[in-house]
Amino acid sequence: MFAKFLHRPALAIVISLLILFMGGLAINTLPISQFPSVAPPSVRVSVSYPGASAKILIDSTMVLLEQAINGVPNMRYMLGDATSAGEGTIQIIFEPGTDPNVAVMNVNNRVQMVKNNLPDIVQREGIIVMQNMT
Repeated sequence: MFAKFLHRPALAIVISLLILFMGGLAINTLPISQFPSVAPPSVRVSVSYPGASAKILIDSTMVLLEQAINGVPNMRYMLGDATSAGEGTIQIIFEPGTDPNVAVMNVNNRVQMVKNNLPDIVQREGIIVMQNMT
């Protein structure tokens, strides 16, 4: 069989050009993303408790919120942080492939369940639940 290509180089050239042409057509139809999203979806909950120390913020607000949020569907892990300025954040990381809008909605529902148990000033200042853009 290889002798046929050696004695007739035109056949080998035509087959090679045909393969190159088919590859050129295929490469133009492939979906390509310049910067694909590889980070898992995450949701951030921001809490403001003016005048409170980090310990008071954690004891009165963050623990309740973390307990309520724990167990949200497709949650991988959760990170909490509180500052001495009365600001706290909880970042919830979800499994890859989780719809970020559904994740925000699920976290917001959990936060609303415990909102009445939080201090009045935290309720007035508001608790912000949003998709974390990474």
